[in-house]
Amino acid sequence: MIAVVGAGLMGAATAWQLARRGHEVTLVEAHTIGHRHGSSHGSSRIFRRAYADPLYVGLAGRAYEEWRELERDSATPLLRTTGGLDLGEGRDPEALAGILGAAGVPYELLGAQAASERWPFVRFDGPVLYHPGAGVVDADATVAACVRRARELGAQVLAGVRVVGVEGGRVRLADGREVVAETVVVAAGAWLPDLGLSVVLPELRVTQQQVFHFRQRRPDDEWPVLVAKDANTQVYGLPSGSDGGAAPAMKVAEHDRGTPTSADTRSGIPDPGSRTRVTALVEERLPGLEPAPVAEATCLYTTTPDEDFVLDRHGFLVIVSPCSGHGAKFTPLIGAMAADLATGEAEPHPRFRLRR
Repeated sequence: MIAVVGAGLMGAATAWQLARRGHEVTLVEAHTIGHRHGSSHGSSRIFRRAYADPLYVGLAGRAYEEWRELERDSATPLLRTTGGLDLGEGRDPEALAGILGAAGVPYELLGAQAASERWPFVRFDGPVLYHPGAGVVDADATVAACVRRARELGAQVLAGVRVVGVEGGRVRLADGREVVAETVVVAAGAWLPDLGLSVVLPELRVTQQQVFHFRQRRPDDEWPVLVAKDANTQVYGLPSGSDGGAAPAMKVAEHDRGTPTSADTRSGIPDPGSRTRVTALVEERLPGLEPAPVAEATCLYTTTPDEDFVLDRHGFLVIVSPCSGHGAKFTPLIGAMAADLATGEAEPHPRFRLRR
């Protein structure tokens, strides 16, 4: 039997992948399925292949195929293609174009004028990379689909009960029960550093991130996802989905200015400084949006020093922390990779080991 601790995106996807391979699985979640305390809630996450690192370009291509397989298996639409833009000196669109071209990924490299003609609701001042395969993933629907299918395929799901210890294949629960397993997959997100596991983890920095939703001035505008980086900060934007309310909106947030916290001490209150900075950016760079947030929320990042994931096996433990604020797009692939580690079908990638 294989136990999976944590039913966020990665734990839910791992349980689904294991169950569909015919394994006996118990999925344990401290909160309700689909809760909003961690990193996996909300209706919008970016999917893209535009990375400066060829490793992630390739992984995102594999993840795309796994997304479509999950959609087929669950009969649930999860990934909507919108196209994506990368802009700003810090993103280096020309270099990204070279990396995508080497990987055979379709792209266009446009000047500011040509980009302005195509997307008049964004203000450009330099070269722009357009990646037509980018899009938006519904995180809430993904967790729900994975857990539902895992259950239908025979997995046991224990929700609303916290894990208080993992020792020798025994997962101790706060209500006094134990789950005994040959292998334990730990996909606990920001709670990972607090579980007292018998492994040496890399340094994990937990931050509270703030996101803001801005209504489109023209509801019929078709916004792509976008990532913009200058010398000071990196921001991202994507269609909000239901998180932004009934009218079409865009979710805009800073990627690299989170507030240090822990899973159980986060305030849940958006940082007013971030709100001010993001609102000013929207007013300056995104004229197609009303420059006042119509909704806002917080979530958690769990970041490694090199921003690579942790996907490794240590004895009976499999540690799954595909984090650093860019893991959601890989969800069903991470589930498959974690399942391979749990069943001994693959070795960990050298970049993702506990000890780099």
